[in-house]
Amino acid sequence: MSNEHPYVSSYLDRHGKRRWVFRRGGKKPVQLSGGPEHPDFDEEYQAALEGRAIKRKTAEIHKLPTVVPRSLRAAFDLLTETLEWKTNDEGTQHTQELIIQRFLDLPVIKGESLKFGDTLVSDLRRKHIKKLLADRIETPHAASHLLRMIRKLTGVALDEDWIENDPCYRIKYRPECIGFKAWPDHIRAKYEARWPIGSTPRTVYAIALYFGHRRSDVAVSKWTHFEANDGGATVTQQKRRRGGKRKTLWIPIHPELEEVLRALPGYDPEQRTSDYIVLNAYRQPFSAKALSNHMREWTDEAFIPPGYTLHGLRKTLGKKIAERSGTTREIMDTLGDDDIKHAELYTREAEQRKLAASAMSKVGSLKVAK
Repeated sequence: MSNEHPYVSSYLDRHGKRRWVFRRGGKKPVQLSGGPEHPDFDEEYQAALEGRAIKRKTAEIHKLPTVVPRSLRAAFDLLTETLEWKTNDEGTQHTQELIIQRFLDLPVIKGESLKFGDTLVSDLRRKHIKKLLADRIETPHAASHLLRMIRKLTGVALDEDWIENDPCYRIKYRPECIGFKAWPDHIRAKYEARWPIGSTPRTVYAIALYFGHRRSDVAVSKWTHFEANDGGATVTQQKRRRGGKRKTLWIPIHPELEEVLRALPGYDPEQRTSDYIVLNAYRQPFSAKALSNHMREWTDEAFIPPGYTLHGLRKTLGKKIAERSGTTREIMDTLGDDDIKHAELYTREAEQRKLAASAMSKVGSLKVAK
């Protein structure tokens, strides 16, 4: 903990939630609410420092609204109990829940009190869905995600015999998939110049770049993944596939990644304090979300413009493989993509450049003879 709050430390409980505790001398530890950002933290810390009993604020009890039977909100409650929902990882569940809750809290008619969540699924019409999509014409990907979530709700209603026809039937909204921005050479050079080998920002960057890891995989990268693996690493990806299964890959260790790892104390098992490769200031593994937030800070400090993300390094690896005549299948087996459309995102630009260069090489002089 910082000098601002001496005697305070934190730890992860068995549910993965961070807890904060005040310890001084041989006295009984005192649990504090949240961390320094919590509104009650400073008051509770001062009480613990002075040896006073902490008076916890009693939370107001709000009566939960009654869920209307056969409504869209009732459909969401049932959706969270399905196998399809439960086999998603926590990050996917969180993202989908945010989209659905925002939709359920929207008024059916602007200025009126009736919300979509309280509407019977049988009263949801195609005109409502098309209007929602039209309102999001400036954010096509948000519209596409919303349509997929509404389909999940109407699918539950169909399974429960609340409706006979799906109002989403044959409504298509698939914007062009541009994907995350790959990091060009000059951008990567700026990052590497700012963050030397041995620093945490450089280690996160290298694992994401040379393994094509998603942020959730970078967060759980362990030294044991590299041991006795014939010059590679065996990694079980955190993202779940259909059916709830995770994919396990063997990926060769690039010499430049090896150079980064050798510079870390944990490379020597005798100096290792944790099995995780990347640790935060509290010597704990990062959460996936924290890595994304920190990457924004690290790119800002390297004077890199917005848009170059942790996931963009994954696309960079796929693009580099494509530029060196790697096949779509090679990219899929390196990155762990099951959908060929994802792999094609990495090859599209490389193929276009090659084809354009080949085509222009066949064009002779276009000067008109005088």
